[in-house]
Amino acid sequence: MRTEHHPLLPSTPGARHELVSLHFGTSHARPGAGPKVYIQASLHADEVPSMLVAHHLRSRLAALDAAGQVTGEVVLVPAANPLGMGQWMLRSPQGRFEWGSGENFNRQFTDLTSAVIERCGDKLGADAQANVALVRTALRGAVAALPATTSLEHLRRTLLGMAVDADVVLDLHCDGEALLHLYSTHAGWDAGGELLTRCLGAEVALLAGRSGGDPFDEACSMLWPDLAERLGPAKPVPPACLAATIELRGEGDVAHGLAERDADAILVYLHHRGAIRLDPAPALPPTVCEPTPLAGSMPLHAPHGGVLVFLCEVGQRVCTGEPLAEIIDPITGATSVLTSPVDGLFFARERKRFAVAGMPIGKVAGREALRQGSLLSA
Repeated sequence: MRTEHHPLLPSTPGARHELVSLHFGTSHARPGAGPKVYIQASLHADEVPSMLVAHHLRSRLAALDAAGQVTGEVVLVPAANPLGMGQWMLRSPQGRFEWGSGENFNRQFTDLTSAVIERCGDKLGADAQANVALVRTALRGAVAALPATTSLEHLRRTLLGMAVDADVVLDLHCDGEALLHLYSTHAGWDAGGELLTRCLGAEVALLAGRSGGDPFDEACSMLWPDLAERLGPAKPVPPACLAATIELRGEGDVAHGLAERDADAILVYLHHRGAIRLDPAPALPPTVCEPTPLAGSMPLHAPHGGVLVFLCEVGQRVCTGEPLAEIIDPITGATSVLTSPVDGLFFARERKRFAVAGMPIGKVAGREALRQGSLLSA
């Protein structure tokens, strides 16, 4: 295992923040190396379960590396947001939005498609694998050229620089209270997303093209199908990166048993992708779920403030019109019942039990794409 330290630009004189990455196996740049895998935890710094999963991955990967069983390259960032980790107010972590700009830490990652075409478009030819190598070289240069005048911009550039040339990118998050689920793209599903879902035992897989907001995973993966579309069949570019945002259940699901299970599941996936070698070789897990469109994931919003009482547990199959929650005004006694907008799986809900008007309080995964525009929450 090799540890690298990445100092970030200070936002004020005397301030110091540092990103730490752990590296296992053979450099992706060396001929004959296996796939490169990039895994980061808690880009939303108040989402703790993934940091515990990374803790267990660290020890397992170190042992595999020492035994010569890391056959590719694995980069693990166990705490991907040192800026957000320090944002506490009134005993509560505020790690989702950067205080200085108000920006979501997992939005506004740069789309590098045009920059790659400018750097290597005239060098690409009929050999798809040679094109992949040229594009990855161009990507590394394009990321290095990104401006970084703030701590947030420097954090985004540093994370993207470690991930953008990877074959697999796993961005570990969590929801309020939820089933284990993941977000990926249609191209990513065909490039290994189905296998990832099986290995994780994920109960929901939500697919989209560009979901809006430019999250980290799409900055790594969507440029590949975009390049293929813009360059045409004469310069073939395969979907060379599977990137997925993995929601490791809910905020309170911080336990060694769960984290060990999730770390083991990720290692099984890495084995089947050829990045590590496990002995004995694990069997391929069965299919748990079929993918559904992210545009079919229907959010519920509180019509007014009040006490939030759920009438349905996460994991339940629900029908259109089925009551899922109540919002009770404690002063007037007015009660609103929130019902399921579609047939589907009630897979995530708010952890707080008091709602303000307009607050998203739950999500139902349906099979029909009903939404348009930006598909991610704030």
